[in-house]
Amino acid sequence: MTIALKPSSRRRAPFRDKADRQGLGLTVLAWAIGLFFFIPFLWMVLVSFRSETDAATNPPQLFAPFSVEGYRNFFGADPWGPLLNSATASVLSTALVIALAFPAAYALSIRPVKKWQDVLFFMLSTKMLPIVAAILPIYLFAQFSGLLDNILLLTIFYTSMNLPIAIWMLRSFLAEVPVEMIEAAQIDGANLRTTLRQVIAPVVMPGIAAAALICFIFSWNELLLARVLTSTVAQTAPVYLTGFVTSQGLFLAQVCAASLVVSIPVLTAGFAAQDKLVQGLSMGAVK
Repeated sequence: MTIALKPSSRRRAPFRDKADRQGLGLTVLAWAIGLFFFIPFLWMVLVSFRSETDAATNPPQLFAPFSVEGYRNFFGADPWGPLLNSATASVLSTALVIALAFPAAYALSIRPVKKWQDVLFFMLSTKMLPIVAAILPIYLFAQFSGLLDNILLLTIFYTSMNLPIAIWMLRSFLAEVPVEMIEAAQIDGANLRTTLRQVIAPVVMPGIAAAALICFIFSWNELLLARVLTSTVAQTAPVYLTGFVTSQGLFLAQVCAASLVVSIPVLTAGFAAQDKLVQGLSMGAVK
């Protein structure tokens, strides 16, 4: 008769203690990295509520009196035009990217076309060309077509810039959709449009939200194209921020106030979609 002996708790305790210590170490490291990236943002917020005199002191004063002088000067300069231009270009380009990337990712994942890997790598190769190398042809095209300082041209370029990234992201999400769901919808008589809208889209909604948020952030923060292709009418918020660095000097409190205001839409979108963003970026990570 054979008796199976359970391993004693003494033998498991050292391994459990080691795992607990490793978990605690990773937690402390994660908090340290988070604080490392958060402290500059916190410092920008504090400086934005100082007067220009206190903001320019070296070394900086931590407990200087608060002031809204920077915000008063920023909003007094009428920044609503550039903010509206950034919102228009970012929202429209993101909507176009998702509308084009969703069916393209479907064709490359659930219903793969011939040489679909070559198609994916071709899209990825378009991101390997530095934008500086193509800025002159882009400028000449905009000048020849009469679309300089036009928010529509900027929207088109933002769409083409973010489309490969969105297709790659959505393709990885759609690859996790069970084919049986699509076959069941087709048996029930659903056409392709209905299948995409009512069957597939709800399943991969976290992935769509993640791709949309990333495309929105990239479009909102883009500076080089907006700097070259716009001047006054279609000037975006990042271009508007560069105007605070003048020959008269750097008005630090006003720059920090302007940077904080320009960052609010991205921060708001990130906080509003953080659950779907984390869920979407982690889809397919664990089999």
